[in-house]
Amino acid sequence: MDAQRDLLALLLDDARQSTEDLARQTGLSADEVEAAIDDLEAAGVVHGYQAVVDWANADEERVEAHVELNVELDRETKYEDIARRIANHPEVETLRLVSGDYDFSAVVVGDSMRDVSAFVADRIAPIPEVTQTVTHFVMDTYKHRGVDFGGGDEDDRLSVSP
Repeated sequence: MDAQRDLLALLLDDARQSTEDLARQTGLSADEVEAAIDDLEAAGVVHGYQAVVDWANADEERVEAHVELNVELDRETKYEDIARRIANHPEVETLRLVSGDYDFSAVVVGDSMRDVSAFVADRIAPIPEVTQTVTHFVMDTYKHRGVDFGGGDEDDRLSVSP
């Protein structure tokens, strides 16, 4: 359904738009937009609405790390079982099963690098099926969820003349 795809794209771009604005942009009536959003929420397509925060400009310290996790499954354990145990921790902001060189990708947040490191070492690594973790700390964010955090217009490369 193209109207649903359009509505989702608009919500991803700016979930604060009014029903009337969404209706005007999709060609639906305001009642149809409200019904479509209700249906998307009931079906589990839309799970919530969140702000995109540039933590570097906030007054609070927040450290984010991307953690690669390798796991080894046995006959009784499924990926979903391990995911449930890991996702249960409030420090885990995002958890995905991925293809490639590792099995899970997790975004872990904390107040300091030490907090994040201790969480991974004390809570994630000891899970019996977890065979390896690799932690990458985020040093700076330039774009998140489609929102550009930098000036973007300035070209800071040095010019080269022949």
